[in-house]
Amino acid sequence: MPIEEPEKKCMPSDVVVSSPSVANRADKIEDLRYVARQPIMDLRGRVYAYELLSRNGREQSFSGDTNLASRVMLDNTLVFGLEKLTGGLTAFVNCTQDVLTSDLVAVLPPSLFVLEILETVEPTPEVIESCRKLKSHGFRLALDDFIWKPEYEPLVKLADYIKVDFTLSGPKERRELIRRLSGLPVTLLAEKVETQEEYRQAREEGFTLIQGYYFCRPELIENRQIPTNRLTHIEILRMLRQETMDLRELAKLVKQDTSLTYRLLRLINSPAMGIRQRVNSVLDALVVVGEDAFRRIATLAITSELNANQPVELLRMAFVRARFCELTAEKCGLDATEQYLLGLLSLLPAMLRLPMDRLAPELPLREAIRQALTGEPAPEGRLLAWLREYECGNWDGCDAVAQTYGLEQEELVQAYGLAIEWAESALRFA
Repeated sequence: MPIEEPEKKCMPSDVVVSSPSVANRADKIEDLRYVARQPIMDLRGRVYAYELLSRNGREQSFSGDTNLASRVMLDNTLVFGLEKLTGGLTAFVNCTQDVLTSDLVAVLPPSLFVLEILETVEPTPEVIESCRKLKSHGFRLALDDFIWKPEYEPLVKLADYIKVDFTLSGPKERRELIRRLSGLPVTLLAEKVETQEEYRQAREEGFTLIQGYYFCRPELIENRQIPTNRLTHIEILRMLRQETMDLRELAKLVKQDTSLTYRLLRLINSPAMGIRQRVNSVLDALVVVGEDAFRRIATLAITSELNANQPVELLRMAFVRARFCELTAEKCGLDATEQYLLGLLSLLPAMLRLPMDRLAPELPLREAIRQALTGEPAPEGRLLAWLREYECGNWDGCDAVAQTYGLEQEELVQAYGLAIEWAESALRFA
């Protein structure tokens, strides 16, 4: 089913940083190496691939010493593992002319990588011949920010993907480009798609892959109220994160929602859980699996229910945010339970398609947490504020938040890596 997703001003891309040991943060902040991960979606809302954006230091584009930038990308692939960076999906990586005409990409597994030929690359005979060799070795090629020029025709014939920037082209230009590409075996990828209208245009024009911010911005629907069962789900989440739970009251709340009860029992009775006896009630589930396991299973079931009919990528990002805020809370003197909920609920606008200023007042949370969710300055929101900058690849913003609140970048980076692993593990049961 094609997605009709909410919108968001800045789609959270996932960002992974590899850095040396930081003995003195102020002296060595420039040594941090950055790799940003942004999903490329298909028309069903599934992640088709991730683009890995290499950053040489804190620069905001692929520039500087290309050999060093490529080594940074390779180092991070080895250190974090491609499975962690992309979940085993295809990785798109930016390539300059120097990278294309050297042997630097030879260590990459061709079947898992698409080499993006940047718009600054001149189609010289050397570049064209290098691209032919890379294709023969199994690499796929993409032309980035593509605008038709006759001299690029040899590269067009070699390309597997054509990426078109929606901020640099209008419908007329795109129609002419698609006409020229007619009959060629290329996949059209619309990038920097930022609004619902642009998403619809991309689909109608024949683009089959989408990259951009469009699916996380809440779409305002006038007079729409928060469904009662959604508020019940959030109350259950709050109870699940408490140190001690009223089991009978919790079971009573869960049973008020048939869909949630079914999802929860299906998860608990799945082969992956390894429970030998059949579980037929929520209260039985608590007794059989124990409180800690029940918390994990129920949290997954409830969040999945909140995210019903939305891309699973939203659920993945919500889990990453929740776990990150939980892991780092203690170091900042914050309550881990509240921070988990803050991270998890920060994507409610995209899940429920309502703006946060309408959602927050009704959430069963302290006022300070509500303020953090709406973006108001609050100490309780410092971790989420840092993470939001980090997700968008705004390195200067990360530094500013960290310096304002005295946060340790290296500790936050390590926690983010752990949060990605935890989220991927949790989603295996979704």
